[in-house]
Amino acid sequence: MDTIASLFSFITTPVSWVIVQFHKVYGAIFGPDTGWAWGLSIVSLVVLIRICLIPLFVKQIKSTRNMQALQPKMKAIQERYKSDKQRQSEEMMKLYKETGTNPLSSCLPILAQSPFFFALYHVLSNIASGKEIGAMNQTLVDSARQAQIFGAPIAAKFTDSPEKVEALNASLTDVRIVTAIMIIMMSASQFFTQRQLMMKNVDLSVKTPYMQQQKMLMYIFPVIFAVMGINFPVGVLVYWLTTNVWTMGQQMYVINQNPTPGSKAQDSYLQRLLKSITAHGEVRGRRRKTIVKMIVAKATSDRNENERRFFSGLTKAGFAAQADGTVIKSDTIEAEAEGGAAAKRQQPKRQTKAQRQAAAAQQAAAKDAEEGAEPAAEQATTSLEKKPQDSAKADAETKDEAKDQAQGDKPARPRANSGGSRQGKSGQRKGQQRPKHPSSKK
Repeated sequence: MDTIASLFSFITTPVSWVIVQFHKVYGAIFGPDTGWAWGLSIVSLVVLIRICLIPLFVKQIKSTRNMQALQPKMKAIQERYKSDKQRQSEEMMKLYKETGTNPLSSCLPILAQSPFFFALYHVLSNIASGKEIGAMNQTLVDSARQAQIFGAPIAAKFTDSPEKVEALNASLTDVRIVTAIMIIMMSASQFFTQRQLMMKNVDLSVKTPYMQQQKMLMYIFPVIFAVMGINFPVGVLVYWLTTNVWTMGQQMYVINQNPTPGSKAQDSYLQRLLKSITAHGEVRGRRRKTIVKMIVAKATSDRNENERRFFSGLTKAGFAAQADGTVIKSDTIEAEAEGGAAAKRQQPKRQTKAQRQAAAAQQAAAKDAEEGAEPAAEQATTSLEKKPQDSAKADAETKDEAKDQAQGDKPARPRANSGGSRQGKSGQRKGQQRPKHPSSKK
């Protein structure tokens, strides 16, 4: 490690000078020989370096977006040359070259920080040895050598011998506990940062070598830092833990404000944007208008599921997105949405097959009952109409019989069946006629 650090000795003087300047500020507040003054000086060095690397970070984001845009083409190449891995790799490299995309762009911030990291390591190693380095004279070296963070000197390492730790006026147990906790925190922050990128800001529906690369880095980097961390001084662990926390916060901000298309982060962002539009009736913020403008510019077939869901929600809310990224209130759209909802509410509930059969049987029974009731009613009416006529005929026959008995003293003729009078249109009785009485007038 000392050999590697010596390779970056050209940047040792600038790094040590920056630390000294921050130490003057914090030393006036916390005291020049305290661990807070030297520890915060290292943290401030990290913040300054990361601010200078923001343009590189933006370039990394753009390159990552280009990789995401190439996912469909990369998947097509995989399907086309599934059996020929060499041809597949050649076509992938050709695609990268044509689009100017670098698949290793995610490593650029780490590579850019390497000179500062090894220069700081070289400075802390000389502090532990009590040697002057760069802009740090012997007085500053002795002050930094005695500074402790939670009982561990900033120049001590996990692998230091008890004699070396004792020379720094510290306990080996304190040094190992503090360094172990910082190594775990450093590895965990690295893993969480990479996992956040993989789970929220990557389109997981497309499987490509780039996805496999990112997944591999998610597990490899924490292990590398955990193994190397036992050889880092406490000051270097402070540096690396700070840069990991910075990266995690910076990435979280980018994911929330400018997520990758097709990712879970984009779905969450568009749902928040939809709620904001529904509540305020407009798109608030230049960045939000830019995102809506980009989605509107896409063809319907090119929009992913998250974007189609977003436009569907706008339509249901009665809004229409415009080409400039704004939205307008559309009465027609709102009326159609309300009409569709009303029609949907008026639809009857679906019935099972048994329920439909039972309803059909009830309708058939009701129909048969109605048809059977009509003839019965007609028959009853006819009977009521004919009953007075039959009664009149029966009375006339009774009078004739009484008259015949009075004249001839003959037995009364039997009454004809009243039903017989209904046989025939003329109303005459059928069968043999009785002869008239001799005394009757002709």
